[in-house]
Amino acid sequence: MSTVATLQRGAPTVPGLVRSALHVLEFNLIGYRRTYRANLFSSFVQPVLFLAAMGLGLGGIVDRSGSGAALAGASYLGFIAPGLLAATAMQTATGEAMYPIIAGFKWVRTFHAMAATPVSAASIVFGQLAFLVVRIALVGGIFGIVITLFGVAGNPVGLLLAFGATVLTGLAFATPLTAWSASRESPASFSTIVRFVVTPLFLFSGTFFPIDRLPPLLQSLAVLTPLYHGVALVRGFVLGTLDPLAGAGHIAYLSTMAAVGIVACLIVFPRRLVK
Repeated sequence: MSTVATLQRGAPTVPGLVRSALHVLEFNLIGYRRTYRANLFSSFVQPVLFLAAMGLGLGGIVDRSGSGAALAGASYLGFIAPGLLAATAMQTATGEAMYPIIAGFKWVRTFHAMAATPVSAASIVFGQLAFLVVRIALVGGIFGIVITLFGVAGNPVGLLLAFGATVLTGLAFATPLTAWSASRESPASFSTIVRFVVTPLFLFSGTFFPIDRLPPLLQSLAVLTPLYHGVALVRGFVLGTLDPLAGAGHIAYLSTMAAVGIVACLIVFPRRLVK
């Protein structure tokens, strides 16, 4: 059956959609078996190095300076650890939502091969996003274990909620970027996204210092970014300082970003598959 004919058939039933999406997820997991050991190792080593250098090394200087009030009473290690957890989710999501997606359309053409079977474009979208959730969850879970070993997360319930917030933060980046990557003919824009979007967000969205230390204009811009909401949500859950109303606002923002990205994927993937 041709790709065009497959895409033009009737909409799949919900059970069929779920079943096909699980096949796409299974395909990605089978491929991931070749690299997961190296990925998990780096996912463990990176937070250890970051927290040791920034949290313990620089943090010792910050804590001795009496900056507890500016950090909501937390140590500097306790302040940056949840921020790095959210930022790591962003970095993992962006990495998985750029080159692997364009490869599936243009270089390896995996998605075209899937579409030539009874797997629908919507199933490809949801299966691919399910794999992104698995990747973000693995990295977030390992990072959560590390910050627990560093003595940052004392409340298991708060840590569990922070884990959910980490996955949501990653999805808020992954779904729009997946749609963007699916619409590209070349990866030329990816380096621009990393340099002028991902890196500035990593530095200026509250990961390393409160955004009220920024000039007013930059504060306003930071509040508009998904990483700011992710950092605030994860940090609030880990430290137990989250205001319920503010938390609802953060969740609504991130959920809206993720939902808009999913809708965009459901529009872009079928169009790209019939080119």
